[in-house]
Amino acid sequence: MSAPSPVRPASPARPEAADESRWAALIGDLDLTAKVRLLTGASLWTLHGEPRLGLHPVTTSDGPQGVRGTGGVPGETGLLAPAPSATGATWDTELAERLGRVFAAEARRKNVDVVLAPLVNLQRTPVAGRHFECLAEDPLLSGALGAALVRGLQDEGVAACLKHFVANDSETDRTRYRARIDPRTLREVYLAPFERILAETGPWSVMGAYSGLDDGTESAPVLEHRRILRGVLKDEWGYDGAVISDWAATRTTAATALAGLDLVMPGPDGPWGDALVEAVRRGEVDEALVDDKVLRLMRLAARVGKLTEPWTPGGQPPPLPAAPAPAPVGESDFAVLREVLTRGTVLLRDERALLPLDAHRLRSVALIGPNAVEPYLQGGGSAYVPAVRTVGYAEGLRAALPDGVGLTVHRGGSSRRHAPFVDPALLTGMRAVYLDGNGAPLGEEVRRTGDWGAFGVPDGTADVVLTGRVTLAEPGDHLLEFGCAGRFTVALDGTPVHTGEDDRGVELILESSHNHPETHRHTVRVGADPVRLDLRIDLRVVDADGYGRFVTAHVRHRPPGPGVEEEIAEAVAAARAADVAVVVVGTNEEVESEGWDRPDLELTPQQHRLVRAVAAANPRTVVVVNAGAPVLLPWADEVPALLWGWLPGQEAGHALADVLFGRAEPSGRLPWTLPARAGDVPVPDAVPADGVLDYREGLHIGHRGYDRAGTEPAFPFGHGLGWTTWSYDRAEAREPSAPAGSPVLAGGDGPRIEVTLTNTGPRTGREVVQAYLEAPDGAPGEPVRVLAGFAVAEVPAGGTATVVLTLPRRVFQTWDERHRAWRTPAGRRRLRVGRSSRDLRLTLDLDPALDLDLDADSDLASASAPAPALDPDPALDLG
Repeated sequence: MSAPSPVRPASPARPEAADESRWAALIGDLDLTAKVRLLTGASLWTLHGEPRLGLHPVTTSDGPQGVRGTGGVPGETGLLAPAPSATGATWDTELAERLGRVFAAEARRKNVDVVLAPLVNLQRTPVAGRHFECLAEDPLLSGALGAALVRGLQDEGVAACLKHFVANDSETDRTRYRARIDPRTLREVYLAPFERILAETGPWSVMGAYSGLDDGTESAPVLEHRRILRGVLKDEWGYDGAVISDWAATRTTAATALAGLDLVMPGPDGPWGDALVEAVRRGEVDEALVDDKVLRLMRLAARVGKLTEPWTPGGQPPPLPAAPAPAPVGESDFAVLREVLTRGTVLLRDERALLPLDAHRLRSVALIGPNAVEPYLQGGGSAYVPAVRTVGYAEGLRAALPDGVGLTVHRGGSSRRHAPFVDPALLTGMRAVYLDGNGAPLGEEVRRTGDWGAFGVPDGTADVVLTGRVTLAEPGDHLLEFGCAGRFTVALDGTPVHTGEDDRGVELILESSHNHPETHRHTVRVGADPVRLDLRIDLRVVDADGYGRFVTAHVRHRPPGPGVEEEIAEAVAAARAADVAVVVVGTNEEVESEGWDRPDLELTPQQHRLVRAVAAANPRTVVVVNAGAPVLLPWADEVPALLWGWLPGQEAGHALADVLFGRAEPSGRLPWTLPARAGDVPVPDAVPADGVLDYREGLHIGHRGYDRAGTEPAFPFGHGLGWTTWSYDRAEAREPSAPAGSPVLAGGDGPRIEVTLTNTGPRTGREVVQAYLEAPDGAPGEPVRVLAGFAVAEVPAGGTATVVLTLPRRVFQTWDERHRAWRTPAGRRRLRVGRSSRDLRLTLDLDPALDLDLDADSDLASASAPAPALDPDPALDLG
């Protein structure tokens, strides 16, 4: 048996062999210290340049929901796209590629060369904090859409950074846990989207995860895991790009250098530098490995246009290759973001054919809900982008409604755990005094805000003292809330009310507690006379390694006002008087964020009460869920119309109006399964036990787990309605699209399935045709069915179309760990085609001749001998 076929990245910017030989010679002329210097970032976002190599600095930026930039331009804004889970809901690779091109233009506007996206970890559990940043719970769907995003970026000359390699699928103890995954599950589920994207598009960089991996043979942090980084990624798959650490994830020197890491981020400090130089001199690390890492960085620079002819240090560098100037941000960009959102919006239910609404027949609309007043546009953490503009739900509906149609807006009660930041009008101050280690002042500044987060404090600052006065005049009970990070003391009128003694550094960044610190609540009763409180907050500066030194202090305030029940009653009255009620409920940045996992899938109780009360008051109620990840909807079958609106990005209001008033079809399909009850979730949490996160569900991720258990979800994977109805007429199988013996690329290289369907409804519609491959008879433990292919078709009312799905050969295969090869199990295979994983309309028994063609590939020959070693380097022990 042969070893697995290498995945050869099909990069259009792959350097010629002559270039690489010349680069290798230049690298060989550099001294060791100069070479090692290049292997740690120069700053939080940039890489070092080296004149003697012709290497100009390369700039990176976060990017899953938009290109944030590097923070070098005060007040810089950018395009804020819908969260990746909304892109996943489009099931549309062409649209995802166009979104990638929009991101590339944005990167060029911000002088960014490498966008840290897409994230193709899987939505293993719905409580995962970064669930909204993932594309899907399914490896095939994630791989297809991820490849399209990479293609869109890199075709425009901007590098993608595929992340997080691998199995960093949750946030609890994410920098410490080891994911324990059996080899077959690792290959067929968690490595699968990475393999496909590498095969189809050749991303120019890959990010190694914070977490660790136990694959049954080697247990180590991913950045120290030789079998996965060198054995699989570089040697078996033939990856020639740069492996970059997640920010502040590198903790060792020789172990990470030997495993296959190429670049430590951020810089300028870290565990490599002088320590790696010494490790090479002691013989622990071969200098040839250092040279290979530098060569990979030169490839990256060449691909993004940051490599020229060498120049003399201190001299004038040659001009960079000319690149077309990107157009300024404009309506064409906004239109793409709006289209992603409308096509990703999922119509879960429309029992009374309420939608779309005829805006010209309406007299009044009641817009209701905490998220109607304050939409949650994007998830918290590193994906955050200050938006160039935001269109809220009220603004979007007002713009779309004809003159004379009334729109009222009612919150219906707050859904937040924390009070809002204090109104600056109530503050005198705040004054910050910066002190050195001896208590001597180094400087001061005044900012009249309760949101005091400061990076880049003056050099030498050890402590920051904030002072100010809060004046409360409105009679009643006021809530003051204080939250700080690190070591601190909060005092009111000289009396300490809140203290902290957390001396951790960068961990406060990695778990996002610097953004959302735990708070202390203090109630102040105000009578006829105002109450004035002198506030003092003493803060020890936190040293967060490459992120810089910072302090965090939050001062929040909730004034007296109507209670939740009063707000709900007001909203119900408005709904009763309106022609239609639109209720927007969901999550917020306290719930969905990088840095922590959710404790459960619940909305706040008042949101449930609000929905039920409004639906009872007005039979024309549309509920919109503004959330990136699943939440429980116990009233789902009690409301006439139900839309999943995701974390929508900047065009939220315009896109919702497009959908509600029929200007765009909500053609999205769920990229994950929505559970009916918490107890039905196959993986209900991601809490490590003794540092290990056991992926004991194996192959049965997401919808596969529901099928295995025979559980009925609230709405299944792939579900979505739209403005029309469909009949599925027939399905036929054709020969594989790739000849036998060609490399297995994990994408569309297997049999073609032609599906004929008819639009039986009154409007043009978009349909996502889905094909699921069932396990062979007598195959215990196999998934009941797996997603094998999908395609999008737009068909006019009454029209018929034939849709072609090309199935990847990989879905017919299983991983044989003993021989380290892919094999095709014997037996006939049944293909089910339909509208979701539970709405399957056609059945196709595949012709055995197609199976013979699949088996003819060299990868699939019968096992007769162990596969050859994956790495000829004798120093690499693969266990």
